[in-house]
Amino acid sequence: MDADADAALVERYLEHVRVGKRLAQRTVELYALDLRKLLENARAANIPLTRVQTAHIRRWVAQMHAGGRSGRGIALILSGWRGFYAWLGLHDQVPSNPVQDVKAPRSPRPLPKALGVDDAMRLADHEDEGADPVLEARDVAIVELLYGCGLRVGELVGLDVVASGVARGWIDLDAGEAHVLGKGSKRRAVPIGRQAVQALQAWLGLRGQLATTDPALFVGRGGRRLTAQSVWLRLRRRSMQAGLATPVHPHMLRHSFASHVLQSSSDLRAVQELLGHANIATTQVYTRLDFQHLAKAYDAAHPRAHRKR
Repeated sequence: MDADADAALVERYLEHVRVGKRLAQRTVELYALDLRKLLENARAANIPLTRVQTAHIRRWVAQMHAGGRSGRGIALILSGWRGFYAWLGLHDQVPSNPVQDVKAPRSPRPLPKALGVDDAMRLADHEDEGADPVLEARDVAIVELLYGCGLRVGELVGLDVVASGVARGWIDLDAGEAHVLGKGSKRRAVPIGRQAVQALQAWLGLRGQLATTDPALFVGRGGRRLTAQSVWLRLRRRSMQAGLATPVHPHMLRHSFASHVLQSSSDLRAVQELLGHANIATTQVYTRLDFQHLAKAYDAAHPRAHRKR
């Protein structure tokens, strides 16, 4: 094989993506690293780049995976190699793209981050004594709905005070329900717990002080509907004030809601309905969180959990 010819092909391709496609310098550098790996593999196999076959690519993917490379990392490398061979094909250097049908190994799905029960209670019970009492009442109600009902932040900010023909969602305190518009424009009713009802009643008693004509349940200082970003920022600030080790975001409270309900009830179908998941496989990730909880309890309590050092 002609190592110099292969290196020249790689340099021509990098010049193409740098000048012709005007990719960012950092992207070009990453492409160069990936193609250097391809060159090393081809040299070790004693074949030119233009003679690489799909079987070679699959073998190299297996080697990277065995070496500890993540599925996501391998997928990025394959993407770079695929683009290189597509370019070679356009210049009649290869008859077909050997990377075209090769997929990276699946990475394990990361577990959602959930608060422990004690941290969730600390956040829900936190009182910011120096805050504007109107905004404080609003933020307490937000936390209670996110954690007590497992709402998505988009569902939360879409809530109106009362039902109407154009409402995306609304609350019915008499029935103790929140009616939300979830993903796929699917409506569902979620029960509101006693603490959340009390927090909402306190907020609604003060909401008029913001002089709003907006039908939104949650509004800001200017009387306009709160944005999802505003909720993120307020919740992050509140969690830090409450002394939590990790800044909290709205979806973390949704995960916490699901995990804690499942720990207490073990009713996966009920949790699926409450969260509005179309597929129960999406909900099953919380069984892994529940197992983690059980495993920690075992490690902490069982005399045979750990061998004495």
